[in-house]
Amino acid sequence: MAGGAYIDESGVRHYEAKVTGFVVVTCMVAATGGLIFGYDIGISGGVTSMDEFLRKFFPSVYEKEKNASGHENTWCKFDSQILTLFTSSLYLAALVASFFASAITRNLGRRMSMLFGGLVFLSGAIINGVAMNILMLIIGRVLLGIGVGFANQSVPVYLSEMAPAKLRGALNIGFQIAITIGILAANLVNYGTDKIKGGWGWRLSLGFAAIPAALMTLGSFFLPDTPNSLLERGLTERARQMLTKIRGTNNVDDEFDDLVVAGEVAKEVRHPWKNIIKRRYRPQLVITCLIPFFQQLTGINVIMFYAPVLFKTIGFGNDASLMSAVITGVINVLCTFVSVFSVDKFGRRFLFLEGGIQMIVSQITIGVILGVKFGINGEGSLSKGQANVVLFLICVYVAAFAWSWGPLGWLVPSEISPLEIRSAGQSINVSVNMFFTFIIAQLFLAMLCHMKFGLFFFFAAFVIIMTVFVYFYLPETKNVPIEEMNRVWKAHWFWGKYIPNDALPDHDHRFSHKI
Repeated sequence: MAGGAYIDESGVRHYEAKVTGFVVVTCMVAATGGLIFGYDIGISGGVTSMDEFLRKFFPSVYEKEKNASGHENTWCKFDSQILTLFTSSLYLAALVASFFASAITRNLGRRMSMLFGGLVFLSGAIINGVAMNILMLIIGRVLLGIGVGFANQSVPVYLSEMAPAKLRGALNIGFQIAITIGILAANLVNYGTDKIKGGWGWRLSLGFAAIPAALMTLGSFFLPDTPNSLLERGLTERARQMLTKIRGTNNVDDEFDDLVVAGEVAKEVRHPWKNIIKRRYRPQLVITCLIPFFQQLTGINVIMFYAPVLFKTIGFGNDASLMSAVITGVINVLCTFVSVFSVDKFGRRFLFLEGGIQMIVSQITIGVILGVKFGINGEGSLSKGQANVVLFLICVYVAAFAWSWGPLGWLVPSEISPLEIRSAGQSINVSVNMFFTFIIAQLFLAMLCHMKFGLFFFFAAFVIIMTVFVYFYLPETKNVPIEEMNRVWKAHWFWGKYIPNDALPDHDHRFSHKI
């Protein structure tokens, strides 16, 4: 293997790389950035179902929940735009922050972006924990959103650039594992703090967000920057040393030369936002927009944000609602590990397609059960056995998302763009994700009130659409080095026409890029 690389029958170059303890530990530390996102996803639904929190900040919702009758008792008792703004304001802030994060990630490095995000999130957690009015709550949520925007922009790119191609999927999914652990931790915290006498347990739930923020911030101090980022900033010798260290071999000449060429191309691109809309980047732009759009239209955040509220809506008591959220959180964590061990073996497409089919079946079945039992007017109730069946089906749905659209929604967009547009592409990924997260978070309780059980059919329809899209338009990217990705697009039946020949890497480096 001269020069540390070989070229397979499809023309894709593979580099020599060992699985070093250094790169595994580094990626694990970086992946803790997902904890802050996951903790927030899990904490808001539990807090907004706590009586003392509602009584203090949203008394009208509290009164409606306690005194509602008829159909409102089932479908509409939590319907409040101000209440949903508590959850959704974070994601609007994250959307805006992701654009600023792109510039910092590109010019100062992935590590600095993670560090800044952790510090801002930490301050937001403290403000929320001591909040005395709705304004303080919203300010704290906005700061949390800025932190999430920076973390979600930088961490997946960091992981994709540090990992060797054959382990990129597994190590990148560490980010999603951290998200699921954060969600589970939040569910457990909510279950415990709800039992604190005096009605102040919600303060602990919100304030404990400072713990994952501190972990991310401290971890960022010790992380090295990626070779790609060092080259992007002109630190050539440090980039070579880092590549040698993370690959566990001195035989890195070929990979380093390819990174240098990619870095030179990236330097020529002064305006990545202007370039990403060019025809040659059309596949990356479309996929980077549609993957996060579809991820949110799976309806997963209906479960993750509002699980306790949803379970209370369909008849669970308060303790049972919070415990049911814990159960779905455990399923979420465990099934994400399925993706870790299978994504680089079976590929991204297989997991996308299998997960999609499983989600479709479970969502339609849930909709049918709730429709039969509650009807349009919301009059009816579930027996304990029927409620457990619904909980089981929700777990089936969460499991499918956890090993497919959950981790892959972050992995695929972070690995498909060439270096010259990578920071812009990841910002688009984060901003689209945050925008539709905001829309779902803000509108869900109103949608539940007006669409009732049909909401599950609504999301199932989108899962059908996105599963068909993946089948026809998403090529397989497993085990493909990140700088070789254009060969995958060129070979695709539809996207190939958008990729010019000069976009394919010439492994003798005797070529020029027309940007």
